Amino acid sequence: MEPQSLSTEVILSNPLKTIANLRLDWNPQPGAYLDLAGKTYAVLERRHRYQFRAGRYRLHKVALYVQQAQRPTEQSFLNGRWIIGDANCRYNAQSELIRCAVNPEGPCDQCRLYEEIGDRA
Repeated sequence: MEPQSLSTEVILSNPLKTIANLRLDWNPQPGAYLDLAGKTYAVLERRHRYQFRAGRYRLHKVALYVQQAQRPTEQSFLNGRWIIGDANCRYNAQSELIRCAVNPEGPCDQCRLYEEIGDRA
């Protein structure tokens, strides 16, 4: 059995324009990375588009709002999700989209403000 694919519109967030209409066999969530035409994009937002058919609403299409980005070289697994950077640093944003306020470009291991979180017991 083939995985279901859903029509997906990929929209560049700045400037706002559609860059692709395709069918994906996976469900990219915000924070995921998508490769299209040799470029990598970070998914910022996911919206569902519905159509009213036969007396009920059905999922018709997914819109992904993206921005061009590089895949992060360092990630940490925290609370069931992947975040950018070192989760042990006090300044880590614990986000899939941004590393931290003091060194957003990274890397964490060369940051002069790196401060390891002590045991919070």
